Amino acid sequence: MEVRELHRGRMIDHLQLVVRDLEASKRFYSAVLAALGIPMSGEGKDWFWADELFVSSLDSPAAQGKLTGRCHFAFQAKDRETVERFHRAGLEAGGKDLGAPGLRPYHAGYFAAFLEDPDGNNVEAVFARAGEALLRVRQDRILKT
Repeated sequence: MEVRELHRGRMIDHLQLVVRDLEASKRFYSAVLAALGIPMSGEGKDWFWADELFVSSLDSPAAQGKLTGRCHFAFQAKDRETVERFHRAGLEAGGKDLGAPGLRPYHAGYFAAFLEDPDGNNVEAVFARAGEALLRVRQDRILKT
């Protein structure tokens, strides 16, 4: 049975979002990242960053004068409870629900939640453990017999 481990920086070096309202984004990302156990790494007048995520305002020199388009990205979570905390924290910080915490059909054991951030990005937290769904199916079969 394969078990996925939490790895940061596996493929993406960094992701930059250029946002309309830096304070609204800071509230949202500070809340969801704290729920995931990821500390803020730094901030300036027109930017902030945590781990591989860099967020800047449109007037920041780092933005090159353009907002980023809508995108989807997923943060790794260490367990289902962390996914649930991410979702609650994001809603409390102004995010919109795009999918409550739950199992998804992408592959066995894929437990995720989806939020829309203040700029319309689809932000996901996922705990993906192969074999978890198989265990649930086996338990259901035992209970039915």
